[in-house]
Amino acid sequence: MVSTCLLDLWLKDCRLRNLLTPEVRILPPDMKQHIRNIAIIAHVDHGKTTLVDCLLRQSGLFRSNQVVEERMMDNMDLEREKGITIKAKNASFRYGDIHVNIVDTPGHADFGGEVERIMNMIDGVVLVVDSVEGPQAQTRFVLRKALESGAKPIVVINKIDRENADPEGVLDKVFDLFLTLNATDEQLDFPVVYASAKDGVAMNRMEDKAEDMKPLFEAIVAHTPPPRITDDSHFKLLVANLDYSDYLGRIVFGKIISGGVAVGQKIFRVRGDGKRITGKVSAIFHFEGLKRIQVESASAGDIIGLTGFEDAEIGETVTDSEEAPALPFVPVDPPTICMQFAVNDGPFAGTDGKLVTARHIKERLFRETRTNISLRVEETDAPNLFDVTARGEMQIAVLVEQMRREGFEVLVSRPEVIYQRDANGKLLEPIERLYLETPQEHMGPVMESLANRKGDIQNMEHRNDSIIIEALIPMRGLIGFESDMINMTRGMGVMSHLFHAYGEDRGELQARKTGSLISTENGESTAYALDQIQQRGKLLIGPGEKVYAGMVVGENARDQDLPVNPTRTKKLTNMRSSGDGKGIQLEPPMLLGLEKAIEFISNDEYVEATPNHLRLRKKILCEHARKRASQTRQVKVVEATPA
Repeated sequence: MVSTCLLDLWLKDCRLRNLLTPEVRILPPDMKQHIRNIAIIAHVDHGKTTLVDCLLRQSGLFRSNQVVEERMMDNMDLEREKGITIKAKNASFRYGDIHVNIVDTPGHADFGGEVERIMNMIDGVVLVVDSVEGPQAQTRFVLRKALESGAKPIVVINKIDRENADPEGVLDKVFDLFLTLNATDEQLDFPVVYASAKDGVAMNRMEDKAEDMKPLFEAIVAHTPPPRITDDSHFKLLVANLDYSDYLGRIVFGKIISGGVAVGQKIFRVRGDGKRITGKVSAIFHFEGLKRIQVESASAGDIIGLTGFEDAEIGETVTDSEEAPALPFVPVDPPTICMQFAVNDGPFAGTDGKLVTARHIKERLFRETRTNISLRVEETDAPNLFDVTARGEMQIAVLVEQMRREGFEVLVSRPEVIYQRDANGKLLEPIERLYLETPQEHMGPVMESLANRKGDIQNMEHRNDSIIIEALIPMRGLIGFESDMINMTRGMGVMSHLFHAYGEDRGELQARKTGSLISTENGESTAYALDQIQQRGKLLIGPGEKVYAGMVVGENARDQDLPVNPTRTKKLTNMRSSGDGKGIQLEPPMLLGLEKAIEFISNDEYVEATPNHLRLRKKILCEHARKRASQTRQVKVVEATPA
């Protein structure tokens, strides 16, 4: 007994001094009774990641003097820059004798695939709702997925410290939402915790004294059931996430549904077509805090990482049986938009990035589909062109931004919705349910814009000095709408949307009411030329920038494209000196980020994305060839009857 205690102390001391890397442990086989698997779900910006931070800090995971950065779960550069969660991530903490596995999920609708696939791993969810905004579009989506999976919910009314907070009113709306989503009687009997994740406090009742997060810890332990497992003696795990190690290869993550697994054990990977691939467990990972700890074995109920296969995919089953059937995989909602990725064929191709060929782009796109199940890539008849389908333009914009930072050059088209045909051959398009809040004085322009985009108002509600609008609108009409809405409401408008259904095609929509100012020459832009051009519209470039024929250099005030020469210089004569015209005053150019640029371009234009530049250009650079090109409307159609 003494020697065992000494060994434990020595192991702990070595861990603190990083002498054992990675640490190897043996988990007890009956650990499932002391495990809680939960996911944090919410609408974007309702405080999920901050709440996870609080739980990890107050669980004793870190030393009292240890410096830990804010939003520690958002470890991607893009997540920190945008302030949103993009990838679902695992962590764990201990509360008493209970080991809690926790998954932080994205709140933006475009990354809903991340939410759907982790529902197979968890047994309970913590639904976080803002005490001012209440349930939003993504709240409905993530809660519906959680209830369908049979997860036990805990509701956290967050941000109770905000001005105009209405926790009790929000709780009533949450209960109504549960009823709308056909929650079971057991799910309707959910516990409620009031919290301020920013201040690190939680309460069971609003009148209670706020001290720490203990009420939420106790609710998780008391109301989240132990892992749901089967009595099957065979080891089974459904792959829900993937990672890669330079030393061990591909790592698959999921919850053990039955049986147990140990390092060195022979296992099988059951593919979607039923074929079984033999492998051998080379490593098992267990979560402790934010770290992955290597263990010798694991049993039913725990969330683990596993290595032993080179080409495992999300949705496949890993088992130790040659005969046992595969676990059912719940399919994710299908993508609704399509964008084209093309090889950069412009005059500046290859001058900025290093990965510029079709082979590079193809490998990168198909590699992304291995870990992002809501993204699909199809090759086209053209070897330099790929169709990429996704949930929304932001999802693809994040992918493009990641590729830029990796050294890629790529052309990206404007998003187009994916159409379907019903049994009678009728064309159907995706319809979104839009939730919009705008100050009352800006309601007129917003309503006019919705009407122009074929929006159908379902409900309007007054709240203080704001108007809450609920509408059904074609997904085509939402492309670029957020930017217009922010301008119309002077930044005071808030919107969210959720896929509703496929409905009858609502006809042509004008993508943009303005045209483009297109360069006719190669060279360097001059202040003299831009001074003349800015009288026709808004500039997208400044003086001294390299341009080429077919590049979009500005936005025309009229609804047609206009060829311009931004490289023109002033001719010097005996009557004109070089000093004339030095008083030129140029308006600041309209600088577009990647997402805004994708929304801004027309259907016949590309965004040229390179590591250091974003340029807008015509798909066909030659002016005469553009005039000869067909102007017919083309849509992406899926030949299937919608559900």
